[in-house]
Amino acid sequence: MTTAEATVDPEIVKDVHRQFVTGVTVVTTVDGDTPRGLAVNAFCSVSLEPPVVLVCVQATSASYPALFRSSHLAVNILAADQLPVLRVFAAKGHDKFASIDWEPGRHGSPIIGGCAAAIEVEIGERLQAGTHTVFIGHVIDARTRDADPLIYRAGEFLAPSGLTTITE
Repeated sequence: MTTAEATVDPEIVKDVHRQFVTGVTVVTTVDGDTPRGLAVNAFCSVSLEPPVVLVCVQATSASYPALFRSSHLAVNILAADQLPVLRVFAAKGHDKFASIDWEPGRHGSPIIGGCAAAIEVEIGERLQAGTHTVFIGHVIDARTRDADPLIYRAGEFLAPSGLTTITE
C-alpha cells in the first residue's frame, strides 16, 4: 500500500464507482429492544466455506453506533418492488420500522418482509477503513424467495427484467 498522497481526481473515482452495478440492501440490527437499520450497497460475499460476508458502513450513520455495539446483523437484499422500503431506510431521523413489515430473525436481527433474500450474520471483525467500518461476519441463517432483486447503477434503480442476458 502506498503512503503517497492520492493524486486521483475524486470526481473520476466517483465516476468509476457509478459504473459498478450493485444490489441494494438494508442492514439491520437490534439495539436493546429497538430495531435499527440503514440502506447499504457495499455488501459482498467473502467466502462460501465457511460462509462469510462483509458490509461497509459509514461511521457518521445514525445506525452505526448500534451496529458497532452489536454481535449480530442482518443483510436484507431488497426485491425489485421494494423501492419504497429503500426510501425509508435511506432517510434520516424517524422510526424506520414503524411502517415496514418485518420480523425478528432466528437470532434477533430484523428481517424485512418481502425481500428477495436475507441473511443473519454473527459479526467477527470490525476493520476501520477511512470513513467506514468493514463488518465481517459468519452467516448463521439465510433465506431466499423467488423475487427479482433491486439493482443500482449510476444513481438509477433497475429491475433485472429490463436487462438483457449476454451469452457467448
